Amino acid sequence: MMKKVNIKDKFQLFDTYWTPKILGEVNNSHVKIFKAKGEFVWHSHKDEDEFFLVIKGQLNIKMRDREIRLKEGEFFIVPKTLIATKPRLRLV
Repeated sequence: MMKKVNIKDKFQLFDTYWTPKILGEVNNSHVKIFKAKGEFVWHSHKDEDEFFLVIKGQLNIKMRDREIRLKEGEFFIVPKTLIATKPRLRLV
């Protein structure tokens, strides 16, 4: 049975950073949330795009050729194989 999910309630269930939690699945892809703080290391995804939606704060995603700055309510999709570096979250 399908259930509605309250994202803000789900964030209340954990305090750890950079540990994605699976909320559901769409077309064989997981829908995940995570809390961010500080910097994260370089990485890439060979087989899947990565979707970032900012619920609270600001996320800076450093790419090789530019930096994407996301504010609350904004999202960005990092295409597969495109290397992202050190996403950072600044809480407001």
